[in-house]
Amino acid sequence: MELRLRNGTLLCRKYQMSDFYHIQKLNREENWNSLVWNEKKTRDAWNNSHVAYVVFDGDIMAGYVRGLTDTAVTLYICELLIARPYRRLGAGTELLNYVHQQFPDTRMEMLASSNSEQYYHQLGFRPFYGFRKTLEE
Repeated sequence: MELRLRNGTLLCRKYQMSDFYHIQKLNREENWNSLVWNEKKTRDAWNNSHVAYVVFDGDIMAGYVRGLTDTAVTLYICELLIARPYRRLGAGTELLNYVHQQFPDTRMEMLASSNSEQYYHQLGFRPFYGFRKTLEE
């Protein structure tokens, strides 16, 4: 599947295990250290996610999205990461739209940092209230 950007196109496809090296490289560049340090858990998460797509510009990984869905009500985006050189070109928007089109009856939900709040507002997302807890807490 091609994603059309403001300056060209990128190839979007389902995640393959051989992509994990590139995913961790992007995670390191973005300082998403929890995903980097917990490599086995991160790999397991990718291998067990129903929604797992990567985006390439030739041999260069330009971004990815990973999520979970019940296919009927909820599509939860766990991670969306676009490499810095590909930001502000529409890659993230196109990738989210593509994923949502795969599960058109769902509502798309995600947690986001305050840094990305304006971006998601521009895409039509609205904030909602939620909770989080680990087993150890």
